[in-house]
Amino acid sequence: MAAGETQLYAKVSNKLKGRSTPLLLEPLLAMGFPVHTALKALAATGRKTAEEALVWLHDHCNDPSLDDPIPQEYALFLCPTGPLLEKLQEFWRESKRQCAKNRAHEVFPHVTLCDFFTCEDQKVECLYEALKRAGDRLLGSFPAAVPLALHSSISYLGFFVSGSPADIIREFAMTFAMEASLLADCSVKPCTKQLHLTLAHKFYPHHQRTLEQLARAIPLGHSCQWTAALYSRDMRFVHYQTLRALFQYKPQNVDELTLSPGDYIFVDPTQQDEASEGWVIGISQRTGCRGFLPENYTDRASESDTWVKHRMYTFSLATDLNSRKDSEASSRCNGEFLPQTARSLSSLQALQATVARKSVLVVRHGERVDQIFGKSWLQQCSTPDGTYYRPDLNFPCSLPRRSRGIKDFENDPPLSSCGIFQSRIAGDALLDSGIRISSVFASPALRCVQTAKLILEELKLEKKIKIRVEPGIFEWTKWEAGKTTPTLMSLEELKEANFNIDTDYRSLPWACASVKKIKRKENGSW
Repeated sequence: MAAGETQLYAKVSNKLKGRSTPLLLEPLLAMGFPVHTALKALAATGRKTAEEALVWLHDHCNDPSLDDPIPQEYALFLCPTGPLLEKLQEFWRESKRQCAKNRAHEVFPHVTLCDFFTCEDQKVECLYEALKRAGDRLLGSFPAAVPLALHSSISYLGFFVSGSPADIIREFAMTFAMEASLLADCSVKPCTKQLHLTLAHKFYPHHQRTLEQLARAIPLGHSCQWTAALYSRDMRFVHYQTLRALFQYKPQNVDELTLSPGDYIFVDPTQQDEASEGWVIGISQRTGCRGFLPENYTDRASESDTWVKHRMYTFSLATDLNSRKDSEASSRCNGEFLPQTARSLSSLQALQATVARKSVLVVRHGERVDQIFGKSWLQQCSTPDGTYYRPDLNFPCSLPRRSRGIKDFENDPPLSSCGIFQSRIAGDALLDSGIRISSVFASPALRCVQTAKLILEELKLEKKIKIRVEPGIFEWTKWEAGKTTPTLMSLEELKEANFNIDTDYRSLPWACASVKKIKRKENGSW
């Protein structure tokens, strides 16, 4: 990690100390995700719900940049809604059909209020507050109608906003910039020049007349509900091309990307030397992974397709949409839901209830000695009088004492030395992941109890959590081929061998029934 990134991490960490945990963050921390990673997921998904952030984290589990302290870039736009937006979108479609794509098609209809700036992930909520404060301050003076005047040149076509309405809008942008600086410690540059809504930019000169005719057909008499919308984007891919996957693609090699329809891929045109004809190298927005992909499985997407909408403030309703009960119905743009800032706790409580129900982590036991040394493994490591010795380093150092002697290990084998190592690695990985273990159930097979004990030791929980021996999860019919059930160690023998066993635990009824079925099969009454 670069020195600058290390300093940024330290700065983020220090600012988090002493602060209360935001509601959306709590369930993610309860699942064991690090604070900086959870905050990154929330920022990347617009801080809508903890569920969406959780999906993002799962999708990005192999993202090599997951721990990089790179914040999102944010921008504030004034966006039309209602009939005017519909007419502008119709212009977008017709101008693209008749005059080909130009730079204006990369972004939705908007007036730029504050150009892109960075904000640390833990300060994003402060941006929302800055937007609300700025909107509340200018709400009473915001113009009931925003006058739009068509302006055309050889490479630009758009509507200009001027006069006192433009002054008020600029004042709103300056107020937001000031509040964002105070609350979120952001350096925000408000628009102080001519406010404009671009219709076409960098088009062919011979298309100018056609574009002007299409623009004049846009009726400006409709009343319009204007909203200030806060968007974010991934600053790493500002100068990349954006592709959209049209078809599903399953990788044929380890250096290829998985594609699902609708996935967005960032492609740097200057870094394609390694790609053969018909292929490109890109980075998946959904997973963060880099790899090769077939170019004919994709199509060019617009720059703003990968932007994330965070919050809106609607002026003409004389209220902040984020606090309105009907905001869910009135704040949809291109099918994307725009949530409330003061979000109801119902979905959060539902997620917390899900977390409270806990999850089951299934772990297979480590390598067993009979899988390595065969069914005659016991004869290889015991003397005629039944004394155990270690003929190979992959045999365990010792065996626990059994009341009926060493013979009972034949069908209830221990872990090999490699199996012990595997179990400890599994426990160490669980410790690093931050997963919290509350209960442990193990098959009565020695190898399983050993695996559970070793994992708990790596988690530093061997004295706090007792192992509950559950006969119902003992798999007897696969590896052990015999007419009688194996003789397993009793709870007393396991405790004597220093296994922290819960002797008060009683097997569940279905587990007892499972054991009885096995015995009926053994007696020929299956």
